[in-house]
Amino acid sequence: MVLLNGLGGPYLVWRAQIEYLSDQYRFITWDYRGMYASKRPSLDAPEAYAVASHVRDLEAILAAEGVRHGSLMGWSMGVQVALEAFRRLPGFAANLVLLNGTHRPPLETMGPLPGLGRLFPPLVALAARAQTAATRMTHRVVGQADAVAWLRRLGLLGKTLDGEVLAELVQPFGQLDMEAFLRNLRALGMHDVEEVLDQIDVPTLLITGDRDAFTPRALAQSMARRIPLAEILVVRGGTHTTALEFPELVSLRIERFFADHDF
Repeated sequence: MVLLNGLGGPYLVWRAQIEYLSDQYRFITWDYRGMYASKRPSLDAPEAYAVASHVRDLEAILAAEGVRHGSLMGWSMGVQVALEAFRRLPGFAANLVLLNGTHRPPLETMGPLPGLGRLFPPLVALAARAQTAATRMTHRVVGQADAVAWLRRLGLLGKTLDGEVLAELVQPFGQLDMEAFLRNLRALGMHDVEEVLDQIDVPTLLITGDRDAFTPRALAQSMARRIPLAEILVVRGGTHTTALEFPELVSLRIERFFADHDF
């Protein structure tokens, strides 16, 4: 199983699924360029952070590990990476598991209020021009005691999310290189793989929450209608971190999906 992370968390986001399925499957994952434990690319240019560049990194990892076939499981940004990997690595994917993501430029759909997503691209560009201040502000905000409460009010985190798990995730995010984060975010905001949906010929499971403010469930439902062999699970009360909020439900559904399709 290849785990494709979002920008909002390292492999710890998948902890429940790894614990539940590790007796049956081998997991491979990595941090994107400039994110968490990975350094920036040697040629630190905007195009170096394109989704296609992340897929080239994945291709190198799979070659080094001698892996030729597996499941692509993506969360948030990882859905974009998974769909790009399906296009660029023909024959690799036995199936796809796509959580809380989209096939369209995600900055267009982000935001807890209708139409707010249109404001994100200029805000990202502004933050990129003031990256030092953005880094200081992010570190300060993440360290605030009421930061989690505000994220919950905005619908970006659910009330069921375990406090210890959340604290474990917030800590590495607060130490991020925000310039690299924003370069990744801007590159992601230009990525569109809509034409890939009709080409997907492997079993695909989409999982989303009905309170996901970043990638609303309507996106997952539209993807499910386009992908020929798609199944969908909409989790009531789930936000953008559905797998963290409902770990048992998500893990059991993935296990059943794999069993149904002999993976």
